[in-house]
Amino acid sequence: MRTTTTIQSRGQVLERLVEVRSPDLLYRNERLHDQALGGTPLPGEGEGGYSPRSLRISDGTPVRMVSRRHVMDGRPLMIRLAYSEEPIRSRFDELAVAPLLAVPIVLAIAGLAGYLLAKRVLAPLQEMASRAEQITSERLDERLPQGQVDDELGHLARIFNGLLARLEQSFEQLRRFTSDASHELRTPLTSIRSVGEVALQKDGSREDYRDTIGSMLEEVNRLTALVDSLLTISRADAGRIKLHPTAFSAVDLAREAAGLFEVLIEEKRQQITVNGDDRLRMTGDRVFLRQAVVNIIHNAVKYSPSGGAISVRMHDDPGGGIRLDVVDSGPGIAPEHAEKIFDRFYRVDESRSRDAGGAGLGLAIAQWAVRLHGGDIYLQTAQGQGSSFRIWLPGS
Repeated sequence: MRTTTTIQSRGQVLERLVEVRSPDLLYRNERLHDQALGGTPLPGEGEGGYSPRSLRISDGTPVRMVSRRHVMDGRPLMIRLAYSEEPIRSRFDELAVAPLLAVPIVLAIAGLAGYLLAKRVLAPLQEMASRAEQITSERLDERLPQGQVDDELGHLARIFNGLLARLEQSFEQLRRFTSDASHELRTPLTSIRSVGEVALQKDGSREDYRDTIGSMLEEVNRLTALVDSLLTISRADAGRIKLHPTAFSAVDLAREAAGLFEVLIEEKRQQITVNGDDRLRMTGDRVFLRQAVVNIIHNAVKYSPSGGAISVRMHDDPGGGIRLDVVDSGPGIAPEHAEKIFDRFYRVDESRSRDAGGAGLGLAIAQWAVRLHGGDIYLQTAQGQGSSFRIWLPGS
């Protein structure tokens, strides 16, 4: 260790540039040759301490010099000691050039790595976008790939797939509604046209023409009722129906609805009873609630046999609110039909329902009106044992 330190010290001494003045030149080491180190002393140079400064000697070599004034035997001396700055500057240039050369390489490597990483990360998103571009109104059954990882993209894919499922259901309902509505409108129109064409092809009496016009008016009435139902459902789906709630007697509403079928009940020799507490009151839009009750009672009258009995009972529900029970003595509904009985245009017996003037919209409108008031409607039935429709509504 001592030998190494000695060698380093000697090397440092040999590298030094030394000059002594008083005030003329007294000594200059061999490394300076005949070059001056700083020239004439500056005012105050080396007085009271060391005076460092940078300069260039005559051959252009940059040096860092320190000066100090001393007095020996009453004689002033200026001692200057300097080191060449070239090694430091050379090292600095190397350090400065190295990053300039390395930075582009590092940036290129980082950019390539970032591109590959971004491409890998965004590949699922690109696949989702490509699949989404292929989904149209005719291909709503397709779904976006969710992947196996439960990350943000997977969550986003599940949300979009849920949206597509709802859109598919809405489009399917719209297609079915349009198809069913077209079919239902075509039936009375075809009947009116057929009756008219038959009447025109033969010369009939006054009574024959009266019968023909009567048949056409029956179909017109059926068509008018169907159009009214379609308009009600269309306005309901669009959310353009405004309620006008009032407080009224619940039993009076049931009696009013049942009273509309007196003629039909007499023709079928049926019996209908309405029971309930006259003090029972409810709040809601009387027009729509009356339509719901009318549709339920009409369904009971239509499917109950001749001589059958129908019971309408309005009473308090044990769990709160008001309950309306409509019980008929009809053939009942099979379980496979009971689940779809409130669907639009659904019929348990296609031919029988159309002959009776039904379009399969009455129960759907009744369910909509009841739910619009915060209530619900249920069906309890067994095939061959009649049906019981239960309407629950919040009390006033």
